[in-house]
Formats: sequence, structure tokens, C-alpha cells
Amino acid sequence: MKKVLFIDRDGTIIEEPEDEQIDSFEKLRFLPGAITNLARIARETDYLLVMVTNQDGLGTDSHPEENFWPPHNKMLQILEDEGITFDEILIDPTRPKDNAPTRKPGTAMLTHYIKGDFDLENSFVLGDRTSDIQLAKNLGAKSIFISPESNDEATLSTESWNEIYKYLKGQFRRSSVIRKTSETDILVNLNLDGNGEGKVSTGIHFFDHMLDQLAKHGGIDLEIKVRGDLEIDEHHTIEDTGLALGQAFREALGSKKGISRYGFTLPMDDCLAQVALDFGGRPWLIWEAEFNREKIGEMPTEMFSHFFKSFSDTAQCNMNIKAEGENEHHKIESIFKAWSRAIRMAITDTGDYRIPSTKGSL
Repeated sequence: MKKVLFIDRDGTIIEEPEDEQIDSFEKLRFLPGAITNLARIARETDYLLVMVTNQDGLGTDSHPEENFWPPHNKMLQILEDEGITFDEILIDPTRPKDNAPTRKPGTAMLTHYIKGDFDLENSFVLGDRTSDIQLAKNLGAKSIFISPESNDEATLSTESWNEIYKYLKGQFRRSSVIRKTSETDILVNLNLDGNGEGKVSTGIHFFDHMLDQLAKHGGIDLEIKVRGDLEIDEHHTIEDTGLALGQAFREALGSKKGISRYGFTLPMDDCLAQVALDFGGRPWLIWEAEFNREKIGEMPTEMFSHFFKSFSDTAQCNMNIKAEGENEHHKIESIFKAWSRAIRMAITDTGDYRIPSTKGSL
């Protein structure tokens, strides 16, 4: 699902004069850092940019359209020249006394975002008025209050566009997946730009130990909570965890702009594991590893390849996994570590925010 930044205009992107009308070129001034940081947000993240602005009495004698559009269009041209384009520009011309449902904090202009395939829970409203904070509440979104004063109801209060950029960039490569079936109940929280913090509880201790490798060696923050039908066997728990985790990666990577995409060979004592991975959008698994024990800990060895196949399917990634060695524990642990390092390499932010593909999309 797509995440959206609903951005106010006056007092947010451009300065608002005392008469609250930007009706001449002389009045058109941008907030410090607004252009630079909006350009970085547009280039480095997948947020959709939507302008939502109240323009009291637009089209009346007190606010003629012929005075409004020239500076407004000039503003858009300046932003577009820096790579900032809006997916939609929504302008409400009513006055407060009209109590129009289209006027912020009303949501009548935004019903297609409420009803559509959008991740409003992780979207933001950016604005300089409490009506913007209330709009966020009405949408079920978060809010950034651009003001010298703090507001406890806002997710972030700041005057700095630099801080806004850093905050939104930090939120960007995160995902939360809930998968519930008659067999399992799974929660996955993922932050690709984390610090290697893992909190895993699947009910299968050896599986937990392996997934802890992903957090540590992948350099990500990962929380996994699983309640599965272990009274039957381990199959559903392991399979569905792989499916939910793969989905979390797919959602956190978004368009995959700026990632390295590929990656890892890793030795561990007597074992050598190789995981070649590509987040290229096509699931595939090549598995060349044999195990001579039925279980390691409580985890059936036949489920190792099944877990990685499930992850590959929903993460939409290609994985070629090989391992050789004598110690069965070392063999599978080296695979998980190599997989984690491959992921770490593949999700690395290169600083080049083009899609890493000649096709232009992954």
C-alpha cells in the first residue's frame, strides 16, 4: 500500500503573509529548507505528495483567482524544477463559516484516499495549523506540526525542514505485517535502517535463534511474534513466518530505489555457505544443502528450504543457497548468517536513488 504526505501550502511550503493571501509575486517566499528537503523526500522515498490547502473565498472579490494563480503556478514551477511534483493538488475555496465538509479538517476531498489502497496509518499530514493535526486524526494518519510551538497531539512538532526530512526518511523503510489464519497468528515489525535489535518468539527456540541472526547480521530491527498450532506440528508456524517476513521486506523496500539489490559467502568452522540474493521482483529458490538429521533443536530440517521458499515468494526475491560441511547445526546457522549478510548488502542505501534496473522498475 502507498504512503502519502498530505502537505499544506501556506505556512508549510511558502510563508504566509499577515493578510493570509499570496496574491502577488512579491509575497511568494519559501520557508527555509522547504525546497531542498522536499526534493530529498521526493527523490529518496516513495511517499506520494498531495497538496491540501484551504484558500478562503478563492474566486470572490476578496480573493480573485486572477491574483491567486500566477504566484501559485510560479511556486509549482520552481518546485518542479527541483524534482518536486504533486500527485494531486486539492484546493478548498470555502470560508470557515460555510462549515463545508471539503474544508480542512474535513475529509470530503480525500475520500478516495480513505477508500483506496493507501497506508494511511503510516501516512502524514504536514501543516502549520491545528486543523492539519485534526485532519490527520480524521484520516487515521500521523501529523507533523510546523510551528515554533509544540503540540502534544502531533507526531512531531518542529520549525525545521531538515528535521522533517530526517524524521520522514527514518520512517520510510519500515513495515508492519499481521498475518492471521486458523493455524497461525503472526506479527512482524521491521525497520531496515535499524541497529540490529531483534525480538523473536515463534515457539520454536532453534527457529528463534536462526531469526535472531537476521537482526544481528542483517543490521535491521526485527520483531516477530508467532502463535501457531505447534500441538499439530511445526509446519504452519515456519511456513507462515516465512510468508509474513517476506511480505514485510517487500513492503519496507517499496520501489527499491537506491538499494544495492544483490548480495554473500560466509564460512563457519567446518561449513561454507553461499547465499546469492536478488530483490529483483521475481521469486525463485535454488537450494543445494543436505542434512542428515531429522531435527535440529525442535526444528525439522525438511522445513529449512520450505522457510526460504516462503520468504522468496512474498519478498519477491531470487535466492540461490548452497552449503557444505559436517556439523548440521553449523551448516544451517551459516546459511542463516550468510542470508542475513546478503540481505544487509542488498538493502544498503547506495545514495543513488534511481531504480537499480534497466527496466526502470522492480
